Amino acid sequence: MGVVVDSRAVTATGDAVATELRPENLEQYRRELTAYCYRMLGSAFESEDAVQDTLVRAWKAADSFEGRSSVRSWLYRIATNVCLDMQRGPQRRARAMDFGPAGTTDTFTGEILPEHAWVTPIPDSRVLPDDGDPAELAETRETIRLAFVAALQHLPARQRAVLILREVLRWQATEVAELLDTSVASVNSALQRARATLAERDVDDTGAVKVDADHAELLARYVEAFEAYDIPKLVTLLQDDVLQTMPPYNFWLQGAEEIGKWMLGPGIACDGSRCIVTSANGRPAFGQYRVDPDGGWAPWSLTVLEVEGGKVAEIHAFLDTNLFAEFGLPAHLDAA
Repeated sequence: MGVVVDSRAVTATGDAVATELRPENLEQYRRELTAYCYRMLGSAFESEDAVQDTLVRAWKAADSFEGRSSVRSWLYRIATNVCLDMQRGPQRRARAMDFGPAGTTDTFTGEILPEHAWVTPIPDSRVLPDDGDPAELAETRETIRLAFVAALQHLPARQRAVLILREVLRWQATEVAELLDTSVASVNSALQRARATLAERDVDDTGAVKVDADHAELLARYVEAFEAYDIPKLVTLLQDDVLQTMPPYNFWLQGAEEIGKWMLGPGIACDGSRCIVTSANGRPAFGQYRVDPDGGWAPWSLTVLEVEGGKVAEIHAFLDTNLFAEFGLPAHLDAA
């Protein structure tokens, strides 16, 4: 006797899938897909393009979706292929520390590298959920921090996808193998090689570092000292071995004393700046506006801070004013 299929149930299931594949409903996946593509590509701008391409492809191919996997898995397959297509070239994004040793205030040459050379910051609002389990949220913050994303760029693209899907998103090896059209053994091998590479980079790919409850208070003190341009006070907020990068300059500094010297030397034009607090890569951040000769203050830098032990351990000042729109920051501050 054959199996009796309730056509009403089949129709209801098909209708539910069709509803989920509507463009307005695919939007529910945008934030998690953006986080995935950002880890893959290391760029807020490119990840936005990749996700948009993914959703458009999914919408156009909705009629061909057979339902053998979930809509979410199907979207990740499309997003992975989009990211792999975008990474055909040998160029990888990096941080200033990957290009050479620390410089000094006296050795600054002003050499600039193109935008595609850098891992760039991304707003928390585009990649982190609005709510959820605090422990899971803390772990997610760690997987979008600049150091981790930069380390991922050292992996071949398919290894990168495997590590993100297995270690960050906690997919089963069978699921990843199906997504990448490969074997479980191949997935496990790629994961092992990826872990070894990250170990060489001295990056913990799974462990979450506790975010100190006083980060907001330290950020407020830092911004207050910076706006007052009280450099002696600001230096007291820094770790002795603090480092500072300033993309697109192929240059970085290390040491609180050296950074203080920089701020009173080439950086003196930042005196009189105003700042707007935000967050990026799971870390405290602020948009810096320098004095505009025509009045008010003009965008200058999107700065991300790494905090350890109650002090600032890293300062990453991205001198790319295009980032201000990405972070929803004003295009100008008026004197009033």
